[in-house]
Amino acid sequence: MAKGRRLSRAAGLEPDPYQLETLVKITVIGGSGLIGSKIVTRLRQKGHEVVAASPKSGVNTVTGEGLAEAVRGTSVVVDVANSPSFEEVAAMDFFERSGRNLLAAEMAAGTAHHVALSVVGTERLLAMGYFRAKLAQENLIKASGIPYTIVRSTQFFEFMAGIAQAGTVGEMAHLSPALFQPIASDDVADAMTDVTLGAPVNGTIEIAGPERAPIDELVGRFLAGTRDPRRVIADTHAGYFGIAVNDQSLTPGANPRIGATHFEDWLNRTLPQR
Repeated sequence: MAKGRRLSRAAGLEPDPYQLETLVKITVIGGSGLIGSKIVTRLRQKGHEVVAASPKSGVNTVTGEGLAEAVRGTSVVVDVANSPSFEEVAAMDFFERSGRNLLAAEMAAGTAHHVALSVVGTERLLAMGYFRAKLAQENLIKASGIPYTIVRSTQFFEFMAGIAQAGTVGEMAHLSPALFQPIASDDVADAMTDVTLGAPVNGTIEIAGPERAPIDELVGRFLAGTRDPRRVIADTHAGYFGIAVNDQSLTPGANPRIGATHFEDWLNRTLPQR
């Protein structure tokens, strides 16, 4: 089991002595996505007024459409929006334009806390343009002057199929044996909710799942669980979405905050036909 602080069942993280004492307005950018929709539900259950902002609701951070209205009167903005493309130019354009527009709107609105979801190992994965774009997003946040918390998460359990597909050649999935420590999206949402209701740390928090294991092993378990006939090959040259990785590339540093959901429990819950 990986070492670190375990997420509490109630709040998602260890108890924070600071919590928002009154009900406030919170805007979740990317509020209709996998993580965003879960955060919106959790915050509303706690009684907060929540704006689930996304292009579906008429809010576009890239063009600025609907943005001023979405953040007006907002105490906390949570940004979990993601680039629609992993291609470097498209991702950089998305995160830079979106970040500048969003932070400018927050500054004008007097937002007190900016919370953003990023990726564990971003600075170690810069061979891929997407991660250079994520680092640019983080740097914009740090330079904005708005109190902030960046939450860096490891890969989600829900993306195992995508990892397998990226390494598939014919009937075989060539996957790196490098270690990683994925996390359930529900645990990510719990963590983000708790951070949203806590004080800005003006720094970065890392979150990860409770198990650290080779990529080929966990993805192999996923394929077996889904009765996928592909054979998994541990290939040290396979990389991760085309970039070289080692045991430190995709794993958190010292003392991350640890999710409660084990991979096998998630698999059993997600795939009841097993």
